[in-house]
Amino acid sequence: MAKRSRKVRIALAQVNPTVGDLAGNASLARKAILEAKKAGARIIAFPELFLCGYPAEDLLLKPGFLDECEKELEKLAAHARAIAVIIGAPEASHAPGRPLHNTASILYRGKIAGRYRKINLPNYGVFDEKRYFTAGKLPLVINFGDIPIGISICEDLWVDDGPTGIQSSVGGAEIIINISASPYHRRKGRDRENLMRRRARENNTWLCYLNLLGGQDELVFDGSSVVIDPSGKTAVRGAPFREDLIIADIMLGSRIPGKGIKSPVPEPSKRRAPSGGFIETIDLPDLPAGKDIRLPARKRIDHLGPNEEIYEALVMGTRDYVDKNGFERVIIGLSGGIDSALTAAVAVDALGPDRVSGVTMPSGYTSSSTLKDAYRLAENLGIRILELPVGSLYDAYRDLLADIIPKGPVGITEENLQARVRGNLLMALSNRFGHLVLTTGNKSEIAVGYCTLYGDMAGGFGVLKDVPKTLVFSLSRYLNRRAGRAVIPSSTIRRKPSAELRPGQLDEDSLPPYPVLDKIIEMYVEKDMSLSSIVAKGLDKGLVEKMIRLIDRNEYKRRQAPPGVKITPKAFGRDRRLPITSRYRQSGKT
Repeated sequence: MAKRSRKVRIALAQVNPTVGDLAGNASLARKAILEAKKAGARIIAFPELFLCGYPAEDLLLKPGFLDECEKELEKLAAHARAIAVIIGAPEASHAPGRPLHNTASILYRGKIAGRYRKINLPNYGVFDEKRYFTAGKLPLVINFGDIPIGISICEDLWVDDGPTGIQSSVGGAEIIINISASPYHRRKGRDRENLMRRRARENNTWLCYLNLLGGQDELVFDGSSVVIDPSGKTAVRGAPFREDLIIADIMLGSRIPGKGIKSPVPEPSKRRAPSGGFIETIDLPDLPAGKDIRLPARKRIDHLGPNEEIYEALVMGTRDYVDKNGFERVIIGLSGGIDSALTAAVAVDALGPDRVSGVTMPSGYTSSSTLKDAYRLAENLGIRILELPVGSLYDAYRDLLADIIPKGPVGITEENLQARVRGNLLMALSNRFGHLVLTTGNKSEIAVGYCTLYGDMAGGFGVLKDVPKTLVFSLSRYLNRRAGRAVIPSSTIRRKPSAELRPGQLDEDSLPPYPVLDKIIEMYVEKDMSLSSIVAKGLDKGLVEKMIRLIDRNEYKRRQAPPGVKITPKAFGRDRRLPITSRYRQSGKT
């Protein structure tokens, strides 16, 4: 006889914690629990390592921090009444060596009723989990009465031999709840959802995928949580880059009849539970009945377009870096160029115009058109602008150095002097007023070292650090289309890029056209392609060799650059770690 259909209302709390703010994160959890109860939810889940924030990095090496996490978790368990709570938190044992686990704790009836320890620990790209955590061994199914639910954490779903198959086939789980902290990069939301749809189909289960939200240093977590039915159809989608309480009614007994379930073969002995099986099961009392509340119709949420999602990531990353680090305002050097214009626009959308100030610092090489564009931009954005001419300071530097560096044609030394004078002024304002300086360099410039240490690289956060120059143009046009007006002046977008540090200077005097440069950077940096493979794409070998040399030898500059928002599959910084001191150079044969 077929099982009768049973409904379970599940809430996924897509909320924005702060690393290290244990009490604050617990307060966010209590608020969401209350809201979920009012909506009649019987289970609520929170993201991976929500209680401590993700990634907590070497805070996880501090015993006191771990002890406080456990105490906060025990206090939070008291709120798990009339609802079951699944929440991510670190779990330190008291055994010798104190192994640490990335754990999903199940809070129920006022206590910690069970724990699932993440089995698959990612250790690539931005992930360093094997530095901190010991892998769990057993998949887990929680039986709330006759409702079997499998619990897993992030990477457990990404690997093909993860625990989902065992939870479904051996443990009988009809629902998988996966709590995650999956950082954003271009198209990640779509790719992630496609994977979840495949996992639901191949295991014939409902899949509730909950992703973290918010900016943490270089990383942005976009949310974009989903609930997928056993046929692989997206039933509910969470808002991207927004807090959201996703509530879904799941009808059990709705598996597709006769459909096989993918069940990977576990490693023999080490995955055996004390009962002799390959899975751990915990039997708990029935879930509370829950209030039979009619949910309001939920507005359909679609994936964002390519430029829109990147722009939203930049806004969220900037807002959270500024706010979570306690800065009241930001300050930006406005050159009249497109990079500083886009940086200022992102800052205004992140923080509001009252928290953003611009400084224009013209020299004798600054054109009247770029100066006008700086003022026009400030007016369009509604921000305050301050003008500090740097000509006299630059001359004073040159006079002071005249006996050592005789005056002559403007070269790299004189160009960098101007940039460093400007950096000094911005940092003086930052020191005096406590404003965070936002740098304006883009990924293309930073890749090849077309930037000045202690000059335009001086600041606390690089909004465009991972944004190639061609994408800067694309985002600027998108912003103007969205606004229905030229927020970024059209002349700024049309003008050929120039640092304006010597007469008639253009970026293309030193670099190839940005569309060509950005292709090389994407292939060499993001895809790790060899010189010969890049040349095979139809690019000039001499040019590619020159750009690769520039990228390689400017690692020392990038190591001193401020953090910035990651939006590509491989960003400079924690995502790509190469030695500064290295004599390895690619040959044309590799």
